[in-house]
Amino acid sequence: MKEFIPVSRIRQVLVAACVATSAVEVGCHSELQRAPEVKITRVPDASPGGPEKLDYIEGTVKNTKAGQHIVLYARSGAWWVQPFADSTTTNILPDGSWKNSTHLGTDYAALLVDAKYIPPARMPMLPSIGNGVLAVASAPGKPVAPVTVVTIHFSGYDWTARSVGSDRGGEPNAYDPANVSIDERGALHLRTAEREGRWTCAEVSLTRSLGYGTYRFVVQDTAHLPPSAVVSLLTYDDAGAEPFANEMDVELSRWGDPKRNDAQYVIQPYYVPENVFRFESPAGMVTHSFHWEPGRVTFQSEIGSVRGPNARPAVTHIFSSGVPVPAKETVRMNIYDFRHSGHPSQPPAEVVIEKFEYLP
Repeated sequence: MKEFIPVSRIRQVLVAACVATSAVEVGCHSELQRAPEVKITRVPDASPGGPEKLDYIEGTVKNTKAGQHIVLYARSGAWWVQPFADSTTTNILPDGSWKNSTHLGTDYAALLVDAKYIPPARMPMLPSIGNGVLAVASAPGKPVAPVTVVTIHFSGYDWTARSVGSDRGGEPNAYDPANVSIDERGALHLRTAEREGRWTCAEVSLTRSLGYGTYRFVVQDTAHLPPSAVVSLLTYDDAGAEPFANEMDVELSRWGDPKRNDAQYVIQPYYVPENVFRFESPAGMVTHSFHWEPGRVTFQSEIGSVRGPNARPAVTHIFSSGVPVPAKETVRMNIYDFRHSGHPSQPPAEVVIEKFEYLP
């Protein structure tokens, strides 16, 4: 005989089944929602890369936990950790966004990782999920139009005006050839300026390498510059293997501190104490120079612009260690803003260089 099951009982079983099924679906859906995610929302331009070319990269995350953070990579042949090998952590803000600077590359990647993850400085390919990597996002760099090369003629030499960003000073700065000009007397003007809500800087670089010899820069008074403005008169090798390849500098800046001396001579890297000599630059027009010879660089700052019996050397310093040998370095002159400063350069800043001279 068949067992009779009341209709009310059938309804209870069906309801229980539906509730169980819904719970499973909700649980599965919840698990999917809790999976960590990382996205890149702002991608820098595509570029072969280089030690001085930086831009900002931004993104968001979902379903993260305390202690997790972002590690960035840029591809230039291999994948290189960003922005620097000794500074690899990009923090996640309370709203789930993140932002940091990166050297340029052909492609970019953001890894969401746990607190114990140790990022390799260089990788042939991006890692898979696991071993501390919770999520990976990558994107090709933005296509860019060919850069128009702006060449100027100053002091008998051809110079290229910089049009791409640089990390000189430790953070990305934009550069605009419009900030470079030659006046009716033939003097070079370099300035910072704000255009469409963005501050831009100025730099010119010599189109050929000169090697050993004497480099002289006649500079008008820089006492008017705000504390965070930096004027650099230097050599630098873009193709060099080291971060500071063949860089020797005369740097005119208080680096954000109004009480600090306003000038320094540097043989890079600057973090070696004996590679930096700080001083107060003389007032008025000054001729800054350095004589580069094997194993020795003599820096000097003279009052005025005329050499000879009336020249008045004010500052001299000799470096005899860490001196580079000639390679493919070129002379550069620039002005930019030191953004680590607590005294940002709000008004436009300008430096006037009367003359450059090279003596073999």
